[in-house]
Amino acid sequence: MINDINTARKVAHFLLEKKAIILRPDQPFTWASGWKSPIYCDNRVMLSFPDARTYIKEAFAVMVKERFPSLDAVVGVATAGIAHAALVGDHLGLPMAYARSAAKDHGTKSLIEGRLEASMKVVVIEDLISTGKSSIEVVKGIKSYGYEVIGMGAIFSYDFPVSTDAAANEGIIFYTLTDYNILIEVALEMNYIRKEDLELLKSWRKSPDTWGK
Repeated sequence: MINDINTARKVAHFLLEKKAIILRPDQPFTWASGWKSPIYCDNRVMLSFPDARTYIKEAFAVMVKERFPSLDAVVGVATAGIAHAALVGDHLGLPMAYARSAAKDHGTKSLIEGRLEASMKVVVIEDLISTGKSSIEVVKGIKSYGYEVIGMGAIFSYDFPVSTDAAANEGIIFYTLTDYNILIEVALEMNYIRKEDLELLKSWRKSPDTWGK
């Protein structure tokens, strides 16, 4: 769920303006899963723009302090969440680490990089939540180290019901700075898309695995 509607609209505007998100309903992308999609998201682009980067950092900081006031540290998800977690950790004066999706197969074979104290309450920082499967696997890995994951935050979510269900099954609450529904509303206001594109974009979110086939 989004944390704040005004922030969500502003972040959506930045994502479209900076081309971190591209909407192409007439020429859909093909995801690695084979799904056809009218949207492509690469939030790493936002790091290149100081105005957007700063806004996202400050919005993240407000979100995690409001929603998870007892947090002790932030943990970024490799690789796209690392920079944002570092920015948030620095802004709030909190310890920061990052987590891989799987442990290294060499050296210390670490899953988590950084030095956090045992039993710390951590908030996981993601750039994007799609189905939630990969995020939840990272959460499980962090828990295996003895840390208490009290929540998760992301820049953007497609807001698929499966992601909410996956988080709930793991006992995790997540908040996002913006989401798909807000994004397409803002895109229409910006004349980024046409009014006739709106229903097409809404239909994709309802059945992304079969859309376009």
